[in-house]
Amino acid sequence: MCPRSAHRARSSSQSSASDSIVVTHPFHPRAGESLAVILERRRGAERVLVCEAGSGVRVTLPVGWTDRVPERAGRRLDVEGLIELAALVEALDYPRSAGEDLP
Repeated sequence: MCPRSAHRARSSSQSSASDSIVVTHPFHPRAGESLAVILERRRGAERVLVCEAGSGVRVTLPVGWTDRVPERAGRRLDVEGLIELAALVEALDYPRSAGEDLP
């Protein structure tokens, strides 16, 4: 009987040969470069991509540092939204600026 490995199995999936990403993190040394994706893994709750960076070098990147970052829910604030936000901030700040004590 073989002893059980102390390492946990990691969830991973192979990528197709034509699959690539662009590094979007502004401070990463390969920012703006397109890299071939070798496989995708989970590290805890985070998804990471293992990519080929040339000359046999592999780079592991969080998905959030690439052009595959999930779309954010919601919408951008337009002028009307900013005006409503300013009114809300002013209303919330009113008791302090009027000299009233807060409970």
